[in-house]
Amino acid sequence: MIRPLIIAACLAALSGCATTSSAPRSSGAVAAYQENIELAGGIFISYIRDGKREPLNGSFTWRQSQSTTDVNLISPTGQTVAVINVTPRSATLTESGKLPQTAPDLDTLTRQALGWTLPVSGLRDWLQGYATDRDGKRFVASPANDNVITRDGWKLEYVSWQDDKAAVPQPKRIDATRIVLGEAVDEMQIRIVIRPPEQ
Repeated sequence: MIRPLIIAACLAALSGCATTSSAPRSSGAVAAYQENIELAGGIFISYIRDGKREPLNGSFTWRQSQSTTDVNLISPTGQTVAVINVTPRSATLTESGKLPQTAPDLDTLTRQALGWTLPVSGLRDWLQGYATDRDGKRFVASPANDNVITRDGWKLEYVSWQDDKAAVPQPKRIDATRIVLGEAVDEMQIRIVIRPPEQ
């Protein structure tokens, strides 16, 4: 029971994170894109598989540089249950008490671990208010321009902001709904709540 929660939550959140971003480096809508960030927050996943709704939840810490992403997934009781490391050459999942699983990329790792691929691309951008829309154009979120359908079939809604009156607001809650999945998981929704940086 715990393994599907760990793997689905981690991999749903992270698939495709190793891609380097071409996001604009400045914008009047959200803060300028940063290659190096550290974030923390909660992740809530709801999906339907074989006609049955499965809810998953936990919290995460996220650290990215230009070439790597490191994520810890933490259970509701506060225990680190999985660590994911993504580089341009590999993706590794390490679960508590188990040998690491490694694949050339996160899509392959999801296929190996779950039996299906969840091709979420661009979460490195999403967390900062950027995305690529279905026409291949760069989307920059703001309180007045808060939703988009991405090129890979996700509807993103920037529901709330750390301070929506700030000159450069930072996303606080992002809801992502899979529009067309075409595989075994029939419907998927992800809610990400980013905690404000500690002062």
